[in-house]
Amino acid sequence: MNSPILLPETVSCDYLLHHRVCPARARDDGTVIVAVTKTTVHDALEELAAALGAAIVTEDVSEAELEQLIERVTGMRDRRLELAAASDDRGYSTDARELATQPPVVRYVNMLVRDAHDAGASDIHLEATQDGLAVRFRLDGVLCPAPEPASQLQHAVVSRIKLLADLDISERRRPQDGRIRVRLETRELDLRVSTVPTIHGESVVLRLLDRGGRPVSLAELGLSPAMLTSFERLTQRSHGMVLVSGPTGSGKTTTLYAAIQARARSAEKIITVEDPIEYQLPGITQVPVHRQTGVTFATALRAILRQDPDVLMIGEMRDEETAEIAVQAAMTGHLVFTTVHTNDAPGAVPRLLDLGVPPYLVGATLEAVLAQRLVRRVCPNCRVEYEPHPQSIAALTGLPSGGARLTRGIGCTACRGTGYRGRVGIFELACVTESLKDAIARNASRAELRDIAVADGLVSLRVDGWSKAAAGITTVEEVLRVAQD
Repeated sequence: MNSPILLPETVSCDYLLHHRVCPARARDDGTVIVAVTKTTVHDALEELAAALGAAIVTEDVSEAELEQLIERVTGMRDRRLELAAASDDRGYSTDARELATQPPVVRYVNMLVRDAHDAGASDIHLEATQDGLAVRFRLDGVLCPAPEPASQLQHAVVSRIKLLADLDISERRRPQDGRIRVRLETRELDLRVSTVPTIHGESVVLRLLDRGGRPVSLAELGLSPAMLTSFERLTQRSHGMVLVSGPTGSGKTTTLYAAIQARARSAEKIITVEDPIEYQLPGITQVPVHRQTGVTFATALRAILRQDPDVLMIGEMRDEETAEIAVQAAMTGHLVFTTVHTNDAPGAVPRLLDLGVPPYLVGATLEAVLAQRLVRRVCPNCRVEYEPHPQSIAALTGLPSGGARLTRGIGCTACRGTGYRGRVGIFELACVTESLKDAIARNASRAELRDIAVADGLVSLRVDGWSKAAAGITTVEEVLRVAQD
């Protein structure tokens, strides 16, 4: 495991730029990984090791990567020094609103958002602790350490974020939600801000939504060729219901966007109901949920059914009323795409029954369920061969196996020491066959539904994950992490 490193004051940004070196990460064994390039002055490595008080191991990077790393590492150190100095000058009694607008605080928050965006983070977590704010980025679904402010500036940083989100900075006893819109060069970001009171102060989470990003196509999701062909055929149905299932953060909305983009938007009326709208799609009518004004999934659905739609996308089927309207729409000649929270594809059937949909209507309207998870991709810059533990392969495949040579990342500057960069989906697709319809109609158990789906050709999440691990796309350990029994 690697962790970020904080530079001592004796090592300046100019020194690193001149000698073309930069400490990147500290290892658990106490050594420090130092990034170097073809133009590095190698005589400086001994001086750097003395300043850090640790043995160093070099890692080759490009000139551009080195300069980005120097900016990030020296910025982390300088921000801590500036914030500490500001705290010493002004003390705890300074008005929160005034302190939140001081240049060091403004600079820290701005650079934190920029660092998160550059790293490809989906969320920024600022967690109140006894020692100040613990800051982490969610990178590819996993939380990783990020630059932290001085402990004395905990309230100032939180107040700065609340000011930007137009929240009440004097209210620290109840949760608040807001949003911030920022521009980074040519990109526009929406930051969804959530605050909650904790024993040590307020904790804040910022969700980063890139308004300049683009939704992916079905071919980019990671579906196997056979599954892609089947799912593409499902997206062209004239009526019925197609469900995408999985836990929060498993990429369900991304899959729905890809599905509706496969339709002929110029010849059809496609309407979505979303909370929130993540991407703006040309040629599609998108309706945001706004509970404060009474616009819920159910009320929006009732209204848009009078808009003569051909295809409906419902962000989430979470209550009986929404489920009832969605099923009625599928029964009356509309194609409905929506999501549910279930562990696997056959588990979506009992979930619909729990929402009050009669078994005969489930069998009549449900066309298929696509269950999915996201696994991290092996970093292409630091991939090496390794032999996973035979028990891990056995847990994944159900078969004893030893000596398999797969790939994993050992951690580098490009992946911030994680060994992974980017994510890809693993899937299982259960098409509702006649045998499944009969089982649904007689209210069969979830175990029986799964047995029938497997007999009809269902490829499980773990089997799909194993195929991606065997192809060097991800690791066995990563598949086991996300596709638990």
